[in-house]
Amino acid sequence: MNRPPLPPFTLETATQKVRMAENAWNSRDADNVTPAYTDDSQWRNRAEFLSGHDEIHAFLTRKWHKELDYRLIKELWAYSSDRIAVRYAYEWHDDSGQWFRSYGNENWRFAEDGRMAERHASLNDLPISEDERLFFWPHGPRPDDHPGLSELGL
Repeated sequence: MNRPPLPPFTLETATQKVRMAENAWNSRDADNVTPAYTDDSQWRNRAEFLSGHDEIHAFLTRKWHKELDYRLIKELWAYSSDRIAVRYAYEWHDDSGQWFRSYGNENWRFAEDGRMAERHASLNDLPISEDERLFFWPHGPRPDDHPGLSELGL
């Protein structure tokens, strides 16, 4: 199973890969997102360590049941032949209505078929008020005309 663009990455293909990942995660659909990772993909997300599709799928399902109205923006930070680093922010609220903006960085390594073999994520949650929100678009991919992180001053 190939998941283009494939490594080795160029600026153009790394940027495309980041936007594709952002769009997939904004679907909030674990069935859609999980196949982008190798069967034995290794993750570190905060203090949680995951391995393989079953654990990744369960993690994503839990995540999007907790993080309601999730909207994510990713931005390319750096890339090499088979690695990409991104910075990102996403907004969400919990079941009590408290809004958060989560800020993070991820380091990715890709297999030859373009699926992600490793994902190392570090992030922090900042409580915000509803009037501090910056990410407004309907459920799904961020529209092309919505500002990115740099344009929003994040």
